[in-house]
Amino acid sequence: MPEEVLFKSETRQDRSEIAAHLREVAGKLDADGELTLAGGGESVTMVVPATATFEVKAERETGSGPDELSVEFEIEWDEGADGDAADSGFSVE
Repeated sequence: MPEEVLFKSETRQDRSEIAAHLREVAGKLDADGELTLAGGGESVTMVVPATATFEVKAERETGSGPDELSVEFEIEWDEGADGDAADSGFSVE
């Protein structure tokens, strides 16, 4: 299935700034699930249903330069879905 990028932002920030963004997203998820992503003259609003798939991935990318490490957080749901109960398979330690 083809992928359509609705919004993308990539900026270098201090760890504390990144944490502030994640806290803001967490607050929106706790409230009504409505997320508005904005930057660079673009914006998109999405409503995350009560239950969605949460994927966490840690990667190491190797190549011609120094290795690059990353952590990716992804929330995924079917468009128009209300969601149903799901297991919690992830924790931060």
